[in-house]
Amino acid sequence: MTKRLVPLLALVLSSALLVFAPALAHSGPRKPAPAQHGLGALVGAWRMTELRVGTPGDLRPIPYSGQVVFTRSGTMSVQASNPDPNAPDTAYTVDGYEAFYGSVAVDRRSSSFVVTVENALADALVGQELARGFEVRGDTLVLTPADPAEGFRVTYERVSR
Repeated sequence: MTKRLVPLLALVLSSALLVFAPALAHSGPRKPAPAQHGLGALVGAWRMTELRVGTPGDLRPIPYSGQVVFTRSGTMSVQASNPDPNAPDTAYTVDGYEAFYGSVAVDRRSSSFVVTVENALADALVGQELARGFEVRGDTLVLTPADPAEGFRVTYERVSR
């Protein structure tokens, strides 16, 4: 009896392997968890509550609105708008509007990240690496430039995780 079961069992197992092996081989890599990108507390959608612009030590509020989104897969996207229809274009804006996205590398030890801009409304931003400092306290996020000469500070409130 055992001699008959062994070949039958081998046939069943090999058939199962033939059925499931291709699915396992093509399942691809698992999506990394946020911690693998170092994004952790940054992940989610954030609504801009304040933008301050100027020179180091003299940052003044500007009536902007916008949002930033950090994804679990390691990307960031930014949308921001100046309500002034006569606002001049800047390195980041066209007709008072800022929009870009790209991949993010986070250094949690220094509370900073670099976003490599993949696409943007302002063409000159594409391909640039923008270094930013960040601070997350509860549902508040503050972003500052790594180079204080860029002269801004943006505060966001968490909308979703």
